[in-house]
Amino acid sequence: MRMTNYKEQIKEYIEMEKAVLDSLSGEEINEVMNVLENARLKGKRVFICGNGGSASTASHMECDFNKGISYEQAIKYDIECLSDNVAMMMAIANDIGYEDIFVVPLKNKLKVGDILIGISGSGNSENVVRAFEYANGFGADTIALTGYGGGRLKELAKYNIHVNVDNMQIVEDVHLILNHMMMFILSGMKGC
Repeated sequence: MRMTNYKEQIKEYIEMEKAVLDSLSGEEINEVMNVLENARLKGKRVFICGNGGSASTASHMECDFNKGISYEQAIKYDIECLSDNVAMMMAIANDIGYEDIFVVPLKNKLKVGDILIGISGSGNSENVVRAFEYANGFGADTIALTGYGGGRLKELAKYNIHVNVDNMQIVEDVHLILNHMMMFILSGMKGC
């Protein structure tokens, strides 16, 4: 079997990830966690969306908050991942346009004081941007998880956690780490 030595590239990737984690704003993360906890305690709904790997993180976050954090809580999270309803997304994409796949269900469900979380590495995913424009105009709170320069989403979001690196894999890694960190802290887990 042919063996290639990838050890230097492995070390570089790990070092980049560590540097990005060290650069995260604890203040931004703390603020977002408080916004989410206040929404839970007030019985507000949280909608979440993203494309590609960010859709996967959105779905994972719905699971971790609805089950992982809420399981033993008297007042539970009510999070819905807009990226999970494939039939609805395809119907909207086919009949209206892909850029409206998240805003159309929000028009059916969003209430004043609810929250929309958008996950976008570039911060420029048009369907997430349109959903934020609608949510902001409707009176909802908006939270963005962004990377690269933050794009339009960083500017539209009322709250933003920015992963400042021009590497989509690291951005997506850190977005998932943020989900797990919030779940671990908010559920009171001690290493489960």
